[in-house]
Amino acid sequence: MEIMFHISNCTVENQIKFATCTLLGSALTWWNSHIRAVGHDVAYAMTWTNLKNMMTDKYCPRGEIKKLEVEMWNLKVIGTDAISYNQHFQELTLICFRMFPEESDKIEKYVSGFPDMIHGSVMASKPKTMQDAIEFATELMDKKISTLAEPIAYTVGPGERKEYAGTLPSPAATNNQRNPTCYECGNQGHYRSDCLKLKNQNYGNQAGGTGARGMVHALGGGETNQYLNDMEDDINA
Repeated sequence: MEIMFHISNCTVENQIKFATCTLLGSALTWWNSHIRAVGHDVAYAMTWTNLKNMMTDKYCPRGEIKKLEVEMWNLKVIGTDAISYNQHFQELTLICFRMFPEESDKIEKYVSGFPDMIHGSVMASKPKTMQDAIEFATELMDKKISTLAEPIAYTVGPGERKEYAGTLPSPAATNNQRNPTCYECGNQGHYRSDCLKLKNQNYGNQAGGTGARGMVHALGGGETNQYLNDMEDDINA
């Protein structure tokens, strides 16, 4: 409303008429009741400050303001969303103005809602106004987001760099790569392809089955299965 006073060049004498003509619904009913109670001349002779206090008492009772003050004290940046934090902070300060008698009090509370690193940097810059604090804190947060979003570069060859868009391997995954587990014997330190137990088994199978495989090609189709069965019985015996 005060911004509208300024834009429209509304004179002090006409501020009450200008403000009350914008009221709607229950607010308009409340104002008309006040006019009937005190009279037209008295109602419109009050100052804008008095009307603002009356409206605050009517629509912003102390109990509700207290809740908003608690919300203000606990207000923090959620994640990296500085824009929503800025907007909500400024909305609350319009109602919780009693909390900040000085501009410096408001700046200190605003900056305290940011992460520690940004909080310290902003306070070190000693902003003189809320606008300075908002611009500097938002810029720092944007830089922080950009840093977190930068891909990791790794070297694949002499003088060659590529960007890795994924996440770094965990210590556990790295340890598993350095200490592989054999799926054949269950021991660590080698893969299944290097397992001595598996190699010994393969060697025994090859030694025992060489003669049988050599004879398969010399037999007819009808004799092959019977001959292999007989050879298997002899080997097992």
